Amino acid sequence: MRGLRTHHAGGAGRGRGPVKPFAYQVPGDAAAAVRTVADDTTAVFLAGGTNLVDHLKLGIVAPELVVDITHLTSDEITDNAGGLRIGAAVRNSDLAADRRVRERYPTLAQALLAGASGQLRNMATTGGNPLQRTRCVYFQDVSTPCNKRIPGSGCSAIGGSTRGMAVLGASEHCIATHPSDMAVALAALAAQVRVLGPAGERTVPFVELHRLPGEYPERDTVLEHGELVLGIDLPDLPMARNSCYRKVRDRASYAFALVSVAAALDIEDGVVRDARVAFGGVAHKPWRAYRAEDALRGVTASEDAFRAAAEAELADARPQPGVDGGNAFKIPLLTRTLVATLRDLSRKE
Repeated sequence: MRGLRTHHAGGAGRGRGPVKPFAYQVPGDAAAAVRTVADDTTAVFLAGGTNLVDHLKLGIVAPELVVDITHLTSDEITDNAGGLRIGAAVRNSDLAADRRVRERYPTLAQALLAGASGQLRNMATTGGNPLQRTRCVYFQDVSTPCNKRIPGSGCSAIGGSTRGMAVLGASEHCIATHPSDMAVALAALAAQVRVLGPAGERTVPFVELHRLPGEYPERDTVLEHGELVLGIDLPDLPMARNSCYRKVRDRASYAFALVSVAAALDIEDGVVRDARVAFGGVAHKPWRAYRAEDALRGVTASEDAFRAAAEAELADARPQPGVDGGNAFKIPLLTRTLVATLRDLSRKE
């Protein structure tokens, strides 16, 4: 171990009181970090800290030990079997600026640039961004019941302010949405997540990384406590060169998506040979739109076909009523957003 010291954090988060003091540790390598966190249920990893620090200030989390992994995983982007291997410590700003990403996976570069301010992108990491908490305004407010913060306490969002809530895959226990733009693009690209745990390394398909809330909304991902993301692999996917990310939000700067679409399209002689589609802002996890993809393959590229694909994917969508008018608007909004995205891609092709 490089050292262990106690950090007595001061200050208050929106009047909630001072941050609870915690121990701060910098292990010598990733394996040591994994062992340390796995052996302590009160321990958490720290990299960029853009989500964790907010939640410390708000009193949402109160770890007794913070394990700094900033320099324990790779910060390099390397070619890998026709695709790219992205180290977990690669900053979002560096990933978005990489020429290989911009040329071969433009949907990812665009999603990263749509995701946050430049200051946050300079801190946020490849490993941390997708693991930010699925959340809503009630999760952020510790004075309200929230099943994600305190399982079994209730979901304040149901029947409350639901404008930004889920229309796909929600449950009676949670209707929050996952906020990451980057994660939507990674879902569309069929990325793979490399993970290190106490039992060794394993690979998790990105589309399987996040969970729907079900009866256990406090669990956002399939990762076990103490498992550490080492990096993310992008596959060799030629059609990803013809891809893009479109985000619809209430304001043009630094807002979570009301709806978003990451898509890639492969067209030959006006016919869709293949498609990749994922949605953001509408579910507890980045939503891979398999039904839409199936509906697109083999059809003539047209707005009617694109609209039919959206309708197929959204057939099971369930809008949430709320004191603010609810979020039924998300269904036609997402339909129009997908149609516009695919139309633009078909013209480029």
